[in-house]
Amino acid sequence: MATGVQNFYELYRRSSIGGALTDTLDDLITQNNIDPQLAMKVLANFDRAITEVLQDKVRSRLSFKGSLDTYRFCDEVWTFQLKNVTFKMENGGQVVTADRVKIVSCTAKPQGAAA
Repeated sequence: MATGVQNFYELYRRSSIGGALTDTLDDLITQNNIDPQLAMKVLANFDRAITEVLQDKVRSRLSFKGSLDTYRFCDEVWTFQLKNVTFKMENGGQVVTADRVKIVSCTAKPQGAAA
């Protein structure tokens, strides 16, 4: 039985909900309501929870089409920047467009994570 700590990407901290959590934790630290160490534990738990929920619970699919502006591959992370992007849900739902979109794609497990 493995007892090692598994690492999760901090990628979702930059999402809307991750940013709101980070701002709230910063406010609580500033007001001396929590210690910074507790905030770091909360963020680590958020990283784990959002990764697991998105992996296990979300089954929706979408397709997108746009013009590739730039791409990079560094430290096992792909970054794509697209222009004039159209998103379509698989069930024929609403079509959404965006002028610019950034997609970051990481391997399933961060480097150095427990297997």
